[in-house]
Amino acid sequence: MIGAGVFTSSGFALGALGSPDRVVLAWVLGGVIALLGALSYGALAERLTESGGEYLFLSRTLHPLAGFLAGWASLWAGFTSAIALAAEATQAYLAPWIPAAVPPDLVGAAAIVALGLLHTRGLQHGARAQTALVAVKVLGLLAFLGLGALRLPAVPPASPGPFEVGPFAVTLMWISLSYSGWNAAVYIAGEARAPSRTVPRAMVVGTLATALLYVGLNAVFVHAAPFDALANQQDVAAVAARALGGAWLEGAMRVVVVVALLTSISSMVMIGPRVYAQMAEDGLFPRRFAFVGAAPRQAIGLQVALSLVVLFVTDLRAQLTNVGWLLGLFTALSVVGLLRLRRREGAERVPIPGYPFVPVAFVLSVVTLAGLALQAAGPALAPAVSVLGSGLLAFRAAARPRGTGPGSADVP
Repeated sequence: MIGAGVFTSSGFALGALGSPDRVVLAWVLGGVIALLGALSYGALAERLTESGGEYLFLSRTLHPLAGFLAGWASLWAGFTSAIALAAEATQAYLAPWIPAAVPPDLVGAAAIVALGLLHTRGLQHGARAQTALVAVKVLGLLAFLGLGALRLPAVPPASPGPFEVGPFAVTLMWISLSYSGWNAAVYIAGEARAPSRTVPRAMVVGTLATALLYVGLNAVFVHAAPFDALANQQDVAAVAARALGGAWLEGAMRVVVVVALLTSISSMVMIGPRVYAQMAEDGLFPRRFAFVGAAPRQAIGLQVALSLVVLFVTDLRAQLTNVGWLLGLFTALSVVGLLRLRRREGAERVPIPGYPFVPVAFVLSVVTLAGLALQAAGPALAPAVSVLGSGLLAFRAAARPRGTGPGSADVP
């Protein structure tokens, strides 16, 4: 979960909202929405224990078209664009140390390729490296949080303009993308031990812990320096660290952030290809991308190649806007599928924590934000809409005859 968004969003959010307190409020609300989603997905993961994430959920609970569109969105936005986003953020934080002769995108590309090669060796090798890097980044961020809280200056508050719903919705969309890793465990559920128990627990505990860390970190980020020094800065964490402790703390923060971003790239290179492998198993993707041996190597290669293309042709802010909007829609749709599954199979077979408030509140929150963001962002969301349109065409070309693959909305 702790990836590019938390280290880039608050600078843009501060510029859009004009108030540090409004930014912190958005992080709190984002955490609440993520927790509602994690609780809902936990119920799905207890019933459907295969790998595949939203593709699997929607194919089995609503319709194979909905599942295919979720997998298609994962291919182009959920993982491909998100990996590119993390790689671009990595470059931004390494920028002071990159020689002028080195093209910036070369650094991000090297990170994507190296981590892709690591995960072709199998889940165990990648998981061990992921765990070690996560431990380093969490300890580093906790240390910064403690130091930052002690050193926060008495910065005069900025005079915010009137509150506007549209910019706040777009900001919440960026922040929801920062939380979006709350559902990552479902993508590798089929390879987990006791998935019906461990996957829901991982999502809920991970979301709670990350939300607390996010709110604390961003409260420090947006209060560490005057408004003009932080607003619209894509390396806002480094700017805040420099204001709090000078060059040494800025350097340390850049190292921690780079480690965090590498773990983000690593996790997405690990789990994204497993969606495409499941689609290949179901006949909705070329068979060569199916799971073979220790890892879906062909799918990993595809993921790496597409991420490199997006890295070289898009910018960070556009990725935040489109990826956050698109992913939110499919998480909401998956919870709609959960409600349909419960109605069909009954409460005993599909128990949902906090039913009906938790799933309904999650769906309404996400759909409302998506609508407000579409109204506010307008043409900026054209790439996300085009992904949906191209997915419809791809499904018609890829779908097998009716009644094959995951073509029934009924759960096996």
